[in-house]
Amino acid sequence: NLIVGATRNWARNVLEWNLAADPNLEPHTPGGCTLCLGALTIDRNQVFSPRNPAYYIIAHAAKFVRPNSIRIGSNIVSGLPNVAFQREDDKRKVLIVVNENDSGTQTFQIQCNGKVYNTSLNGGSVGTYIC
Repeated sequence: NLIVGATRNWARNVLEWNLAADPNLEPHTPGGCTLCLGALTIDRNQVFSPRNPAYYIIAHAAKFVRPNSIRIGSNIVSGLPNVAFQREDDKRKVLIVVNENDSGTQTFQIQCNGKVYNTSLNGGSVGTYIC
């Protein structure tokens, strides 16, 4: 929801703090979040660093919302926070939707390039639509 919430309110970038932390959730700045997971947990005792939710959030957004994409308008739908972009490189539109209802599927419509598409999104899921 950080990606959708920040950019829906016209932020030009989103910062996940912090990018990496140790198993004790350190380092952090004085007065900063003492319970925040990094995108990666760096543990000297492990060969591979565990990937945390922030890692997948960053990866998902970066895959579809390319550099120089422009935030465009999208409708506010109760229970389905969303944000839309137009990519600079291929002019395609990208819509990211979050279903905040953990237990129920939400159906909704997407209008793009003069066409209307009916779709649904499972509870607690994120959907990315490109047209």
